[in-house]
Amino acid sequence: MAGEVIVQQFFNALSLGIMYALIAVGFTLFFGVIEVVNFAHGEVFMLGAFAAMIGGGVFAAAGFTPGTVLFVLLVLAVVLITGALFGAALEKFIVRPMRGTPDIMTLLITLGASIVVREAVMLFVPNGRNPQPFPQLIFMNSLTAGGVLIKAETLLCICLSALLISGMYYFIEKTVFGRYIRATAQDREAAMMMGVNVKLVFVVTLVLGSALGAVAGLMNGMAYGIIKFNMGFAASIKGFASAVVGGLGNIYGAIVGGLLLGFLEILVVSVVPDGSSYQDLISFLIVIICLVFRPAGLFGERAYEKV
Repeated sequence: MAGEVIVQQFFNALSLGIMYALIAVGFTLFFGVIEVVNFAHGEVFMLGAFAAMIGGGVFAAAGFTPGTVLFVLLVLAVVLITGALFGAALEKFIVRPMRGTPDIMTLLITLGASIVVREAVMLFVPNGRNPQPFPQLIFMNSLTAGGVLIKAETLLCICLSALLISGMYYFIEKTVFGRYIRATAQDREAAMMMGVNVKLVFVVTLVLGSALGAVAGLMNGMAYGIIKFNMGFAASIKGFASAVVGGLGNIYGAIVGGLLLGFLEILVVSVVPDGSSYQDLISFLIVIICLVFRPAGLFGERAYEKV
């Protein structure tokens, strides 16, 4: 394989991997802090893409010029707000009422919520049953160096994800509320006795994770130019697989798991004949192998039960 092809595929894999990583961070936050496997998380990925499409159309009709920094920031703000509102609504109407019930009940009701959201988009968005063309948000020429073509959208997605992940690191590790989140994840009862508002921690956790998932949907639309009402299901599988590989409950493991899955998928597509047919199979195989040989994930800790 030629060197320029390797570099080209590296950027493709990096773009795909960071998208999976943003989704996986949401899954691992929900599980680590709230102890919930939220299968409605894939739909916030879809909602973020549709919010960007609709918001971009509204802003363009209002006179804002597509391609400007202001236009991109406005669309990003709409996506973040959409994800945050979805997370807050999920906590209020699903997670909070189901607290204390068996885990399988919460898993099933989030799965049901994902179906409701998906079907609602299909029914109420004009022509929502068909693939939607994603608007071009930036107008910049692709970079060409040594035979390697790097799309401007790819560079923007990489920079945006790096900024969001860095911001998440700073918030979790360096702020007071970040310490509240880490304390709740480590020992909820002890955190409550120390005066931590655990209910607020739950809300903020769902808001943060959902906002990141919505941005991943925006990145998907920019990368591929087409969005669909049922794109959230596949995204949830890939994001959950990345979180399991990295170790559910470990944010940095989720990032590594997402990047690893993205690179493996691009490797399969590039090396294996007709590899695109097997691309989705990789997610399931990785989860199965990880659960068999490393149930806690690459960065997870083994849990010991006292007898």
